[in-house]
Amino acid sequence: MIRRARAVLGTACATHFVHDGFSDIIYVLLPIWSAEFGLNFAQVGLLKTAYSGGMASGQIPAGLLAERWGEARLLAAGTAVTALGFIAAGLAGGFVGLLVCLLVGGLGSSVQHPLSSSLVSKAYDGGARRMALGTYNFSGDLGKVAVPAAVALLATWVGWREATRGYAVLGLLAAALVIAALARLHVGGAVAAEPGEAGASSSGWGIRDARGFRALSAVHVIDNSTRTAFLTFLPFLLIGKGSSVQTVGVALMLVFGGGAAGKLACGALADRLGVIRTVILTEAATGVGILLLLALPLGGCLLMLVPLGIALNGTSSVLYGTVADLVTSDKRARSYAVFYTVGITASALSPFVYGLLSDWGGVVLTLTTIGVVVFATLPLTLALRAPLAATAA
Repeated sequence: MIRRARAVLGTACATHFVHDGFSDIIYVLLPIWSAEFGLNFAQVGLLKTAYSGGMASGQIPAGLLAERWGEARLLAAGTAVTALGFIAAGLAGGFVGLLVCLLVGGLGSSVQHPLSSSLVSKAYDGGARRMALGTYNFSGDLGKVAVPAAVALLATWVGWREATRGYAVLGLLAAALVIAALARLHVGGAVAAEPGEAGASSSGWGIRDARGFRALSAVHVIDNSTRTAFLTFLPFLLIGKGSSVQTVGVALMLVFGGGAAGKLACGALADRLGVIRTVILTEAATGVGILLLLALPLGGCLLMLVPLGIALNGTSSVLYGTVADLVTSDKRARSYAVFYTVGITASALSPFVYGLLSDWGGVVLTLTTIGVVVFATLPLTLALRAPLAATAA
């Protein structure tokens, strides 16, 4: 049983690695696309919005379809669609073509978070679920560390188009491996309702505590939107301080490396300090770190990026693990889908909104605003106290 749970976790981790790699090579490519196609900041933000918007729009349908078709087939199909979207992006000749390709790629990637999280949480029911989900989140950040840096390096040798298409071919191979692995483990089939939970899930969404779920989702919205906007415009801040494209790739590797450590550590830290204290710690550190980054020279920025990455991404492991405490297990895929939808919708809108602000007032003003908005999560944690206390009881 333990071996099977670990195999499920390993498959979910590998899938997360591939999909987060796709999602975050966009941050490396945005300055390249901006220069090649003459894009303004609003258009740059809209490209990221297209990908995140595709992800947001498919979350709930993926959670619902998984109950009928199973997670395995949807995960494999979504991975293949994402890879094909990036293959097409490597052939794009302008802004509109890139926009369409990223929208398709994001739609394919929409299946990954809710279905993989559901698989992992079910595999570790009654066990170290929060730590397992922290490990799952950690694997995504490994993809964020390795893939953008590799694509940035390859782009200097063979061009961004070839580098992007090369990674997309690996994505197609991953799709085939996902379906094979989950079939061998006999998991990822249609969901059957568990005895004793029919009444608890009568709402249709499996949410046990609506107040707690809303509060958790509100923190998730702010956390996701500010993180995505920060990562979208960080390369432009660094380039303004004298950075090259290769250095931007290294900088993102540092952020995501810190983020990988943060996601792994903060899930465990929440078990020791509690969810609320951990969220307050990581969000306060994120806001302070972003504001400090603006005043530092390029070298100082690079030194700051690892600790900032720990705080920036650490919150998400705490939030993802807490969702399962507030929902029923029979409809966990759709509950995760709702949670991810609100967060990714915020991520989809924020780059375009902050892009408009950047066109008007510059990147420094935008990142200052982002750093201040992060602190809005702190009062929201108060609304989580009662629901989490009731769950613990």
